[in-house]
Amino acid sequence: MTQQDIRPPARAATPVRPARPEPRPGRRPLISYVLPVYNEQDGIAAFHTALTAALAERPELDYQMVYVNDGSSDGSLALLRELAADDGRVRVVDFARNFGHQIAITAGLDIAGGDAVIVMDTDLQDPPRISLELVDAWREGAEIVHARRRSRQDTAFKRATAHLYYRVLRSCAEVDIPLDTGDFRLLDRRVADELRRYRERSRFVRGIVASMGFRQTEVAFDRDERFAGETKYPLRKMARLAIDGVTSFSTVPLRMITRLGFLVLLLSLAGIGYALAMKFFRPDITVSGWTMLMVVVLFLGGTQMLFLGVLGSYIGRIYGEVQARPLYLVREVIGSRADERDGPGGV
Repeated sequence: MTQQDIRPPARAATPVRPARPEPRPGRRPLISYVLPVYNEQDGIAAFHTALTAALAERPELDYQMVYVNDGSSDGSLALLRELAADDGRVRVVDFARNFGHQIAITAGLDIAGGDAVIVMDTDLQDPPRISLELVDAWREGAEIVHARRRSRQDTAFKRATAHLYYRVLRSCAEVDIPLDTGDFRLLDRRVADELRRYRERSRFVRGIVASMGFRQTEVAFDRDERFAGETKYPLRKMARLAIDGVTSFSTVPLRMITRLGFLVLLLSLAGIGYALAMKFFRPDITVSGWTMLMVVVLFLGGTQMLFLGVLGSYIGRIYGEVQARPLYLVREVIGSRADERDGPGGV
């Protein structure tokens, strides 16, 4: 099958709709799950079993499971094909290559057609049973339900850095991003439709959702250990996501450059004053100014490189956006469309 871009087409402005889509008489609400997958062959079957067992506790609802294969290099796609063949509620979006976790979430949201959409990972760190608590909060009137981590089974380093990052991000960002929340959350149909209009490339989905407003609430849970395999967010990717979060929702780094620039200017003026004073009042020791010279040169050189780095981060984001390339390419969409509902959830 040829590659295809399943970005939603540009749409004209639509009239304001009620916050909660009312199901047509005779049909039950549909809950869609968006499930990014990258090299999870050792845990997909266990996750799907746990998820279907949890969903069986709520037979009054219909379900759709959208697995997004983010260019996996192991046997994940073959297992997903089997799930789609055995379970008519499963759809599989197979990327042409790896585009990243945040883009995989975006593709799943483009496909999902439920009255509510739940985003969660497939490593069983986010317990499937908790997703039903998100549904309960949604049915009570919330339009966005964040799953907040009360505790997490990670290394001490990961816990400490995550704790620090969320608090630094919240203090810097120009929107109120909930603390200790990842991408595990529920979105009302109307919120999901609005989120699909956000097409920036350097995506920080949790920040975008927090910035949208609507009625938001939280459900606390204890995060479990990874069932199998290795984390798909090593330190390098976590650092990149952290940079995306800061640069997407804050201009604090740019303001810090200005403030640091004034500080450097004051220190430079003080150094000039010191040099002139030594020249006129202690000419006998002015020949030994090598240390002062090196300190000033190295200090100014270091701050200039820092400034260029921060500016480069923002300019790089601009460069990526103006290219206007597709966010992702899909090789194949697998699974029956029987469970899709009317609306914008299809390809």
